[in-house]
Amino acid sequence: MSHTPHELSEEFPDQQEAINKLKASDAHFAKLADGYHDINRAIHRAETDVEPTDDLHMAQMRKERMQLKDQIAAALREAV
Repeated sequence: MSHTPHELSEEFPDQQEAINKLKASDAHFAKLADGYHDINRAIHRAETDVEPTDDLHMAQMRKERMQLKDQIAAALREAV
């Protein structure tokens, strides 16, 4: 299991400029990105036992992160 945070800049390294533009111009995208950041940090804190959680909650958080990532990827594809 990796304890490395999955930051958007690492997940979409070639689209950092598009991410920044969308965050500034699209309130919905900015909300998605903020939500991704928040859940990603919560997962990282749980994985490193800063804020331990049970397996069910961890699975739910990872699922939420994946859904947000999918929505962000779709928005980035549409923006191109």
